[in-house]
Amino acid sequence: MKAWQVSGPGEPRDVLTLVDVDDPSPAEGQLVVRVLASSANFPDVLMCRGTYQVKPELPFTPGVELCGEVVAVGDGVEDFAVGDRVLGAAVLPSGGFAELAVMEARTSFPAPDALDDAQAASLYVGYQTGWFGLHRRAALREGETLLVHAAAGGVGSAAVQLGTAAGARVIGVVGGPAKAEVARALGADVVVDRHEQDFVDVVKAETGGRGADVVYDPVGGETYQRSTKCIAFEGRIVVVGFAGGEIQSAALNHALVKNYSILGLHWGLYTRLDPAAVQQCHADLSRLADEGVVAPLVSERLSLADLAGGVQRLADGETVGRVAYVADPG
Repeated sequence: MKAWQVSGPGEPRDVLTLVDVDDPSPAEGQLVVRVLASSANFPDVLMCRGTYQVKPELPFTPGVELCGEVVAVGDGVEDFAVGDRVLGAAVLPSGGFAELAVMEARTSFPAPDALDDAQAASLYVGYQTGWFGLHRRAALREGETLLVHAAAGGVGSAAVQLGTAAGARVIGVVGGPAKAEVARALGADVVVDRHEQDFVDVVKAETGGRGADVVYDPVGGETYQRSTKCIAFEGRIVVVGFAGGEIQSAALNHALVKNYSILGLHWGLYTRLDPAAVQQCHADLSRLADEGVVAPLVSERLSLADLAGGVQRLADGETVGRVAYVADPG
C-alpha cells in the first residue's frame, strides 16, 4: 500500500515521503481499515517536527484521526465487523495518511450516517476535545458568554458549533476577514478580527464590562495572557493547546484576585481513564450531527498525493476548518 512516512524531524513539506509499505495486520483488539478519509490535526504537524509529547518510533505514518471501512479484525473484537464504517484514532506508526490504517476497537465508533467521510473523519479529536472542554471541564451553561480563540481553525470551529448548540453566546476571535466570514457561518454571534480589533475591548463591550464566562484557548502565549484581562467573575479558562508556539506561565495571584479558574484539558487521558465518558460524548456528538446541529467544516479535500502540501498549510496557519485526505472512491 501507499503511505506517507516521516523518517526524521522537520517541517511537513520536508520530511513527509510517499512510499510503498507492507499492508498492516491487526493485533488483538485492533482493526485494519481502508482509509476513507483522514483529517490533518496540529499534533500531526508537531509529530513531523518531533516536538509533540507523543514521539512515534521512526519511520511512522501520521494521521491521528480517520474514518475507515473495516477490512480485518483482530482477536477479541466483538463490536465491529468487516464492512463497518467507523471513525476514531489511528494506532501509530500506522496512521491515517495511508491507504490502510490500524485502529484500536476501544477508541473506534460507528460513523454517523449524516456525515460524509471527510466530516466523519473530523468528528473525533476536535469535537471530543470541544465537548470535554466545554461540558466536562468548564460546565458551560445556557446563556453564558463563550470566547473562542482561533475560531475558524479545526479545534476552534468545533468549539463554536458546540457552544452555539449549548445555548451560549459565542464570541469568536480570528485572523483576517476570510476567517471572520467562516466564523460567522459557523454560528459565532460576534466575530473579532484580531488584526483589526482588540478582543479584550470587544468582550468587555459585549458583556457590559463583565467579561467572558468561559474562554476556550488552543493558542496560548500572549492570547492566554490577554484573555485574563476579560475573564468574568467565576469565569473558566480552558487551556487546550499552544498553537501559537509559546507556553505561558499562569499568574496565580491574578486568578485568586479575580476569582477565575484555569482548567487544563488533555482529552486523550479520557480515552484511557474514563472510556464510558468518551462513549457518552460520541453518542451526544452523533445525535447533534443527525440533528444537523454540528457538521465539521472541511475546507480542503485532497488526494493522498496532495496531502503533504495541505499539512504544511496547516503548519503555516493558512487553513480554515479541516484539511482532509479523501480516498478515491474507485
